Amino acid sequence: MSAPAEGGTPPGRVFSVTALTQSIRKNLLSNNEKLAGVWIEGEVSGNKIYGSGHRYFALKDANATISCVLFAFNVGNCDEGFLAALKQGEAAVNGLKVQAQGELDLNMGRGQYSFKVKRLRIAGQGDKMAAFNALKAKLEAEGLNKLDHPNLRRPLPFLPHRIAIVTSLSGAVIHDMCTVLTRRFPNLEIRLFPVKVQGEGAAAEIVGGIEFFNTSAWVPDVLIVGRGGGSVEDLWPFNEAPVVYAVARSRIPVISAVGHESDTTLCDYVADFRAGTPSIAAERAVPVKAELVARVCDLAARLEKAPQQAYEALVQRIDDLSFRLGAHLKEVSTAFENRLQRMALRLEPVISAVYQRAESRLKTAATGLRHLSPYGVLERGYSITLNAEGRVVRGVEGLAPGARLTTRLAGGSVDSVVEAVSQEGTAA
Repeated sequence: MSAPAEGGTPPGRVFSVTALTQSIRKNLLSNNEKLAGVWIEGEVSGNKIYGSGHRYFALKDANATISCVLFAFNVGNCDEGFLAALKQGEAAVNGLKVQAQGELDLNMGRGQYSFKVKRLRIAGQGDKMAAFNALKAKLEAEGLNKLDHPNLRRPLPFLPHRIAIVTSLSGAVIHDMCTVLTRRFPNLEIRLFPVKVQGEGAAAEIVGGIEFFNTSAWVPDVLIVGRGGGSVEDLWPFNEAPVVYAVARSRIPVISAVGHESDTTLCDYVADFRAGTPSIAAERAVPVKAELVARVCDLAARLEKAPQQAYEALVQRIDDLSFRLGAHLKEVSTAFENRLQRMALRLEPVISAVYQRAESRLKTAATGLRHLSPYGVLERGYSITLNAEGRVVRGVEGLAPGARLTTRLAGGSVDSVVEAVSQEGTAA
């Protein structure tokens, strides 16, 4: 029923919101042959999957965006290219240029129309994905791809004191990072360079922040560049060449913390560390002070006990070595003693034989000596006469009366004085 219009003029027919929406669905969408089974083309953005298996995303071109839904029972109607992209992860289809066939629908509750996709096929990578892949290939050729080549990364400082952050001043990202940083290690110096992180002009501001800290008198130990999650378009400044090269050429080690774990930007490829989220970046930037203190205390306690433990270990080792040495010396002594006994047993008959041979030779020599000894001649009745000088008198030559002589006999000697000298056949 219509009510009188203000001023008394009848308003004509008044529709309820429900009635108007139903009319639009019935008359404009359902019965419009031009929109029946229509094909549309655009780049995929904001792709998400829910527990039901339904996928929701937007298709965009240069001037417009339309919300789309791909129900789980229609996924099998997609071409192999799209299905292959899905296997790489839900985020892998963002930026793909696709062609979708379906029908328009009007959501009664939200008053919004969307496109229900029945079939879908790849139309191309899309301009942004093509630019992404081209720049990625260039970074690889220039040796700047650190994500796939970890050996190119610079090590992050173990205990940084100054932390620089390039991100938006608004939003939860900076608050979350500061909370994590100060909770893990109080008394840090944290400085923020606030920038736009999406939209027009964002890339230039991000580059400005990176260059500011690289030329500042306040030199940070580590630089975190990032933002929270968003669509491919929201994250795109971190795929633009000026930002990527600013990160790659930073003389300060850089942690890239863009989006969520499933999001990958070109900044991730050239940074010294890729963090899945800004909070993870803060956790990686600094250790937990309480844990370090506990570790130092533990090491100090162990160091204090170390001399006593070393002394006890040394005493134990000396005792062990002494015991082993004593046992070894006893074994050596016993073996040596046994060897001496064996040698003695072997030497005894040898020595006896040598002694007997020597004794026999001595007897023989004594017998021969007796035969040769002048004293032996005396025993046979002979005598030896010596002059006053003790020389043997062999003849009368040189003797004169009055010479004193000593004659040795077998039982003794006789002293005499020469009274006269006569030669054989001559009277004295």
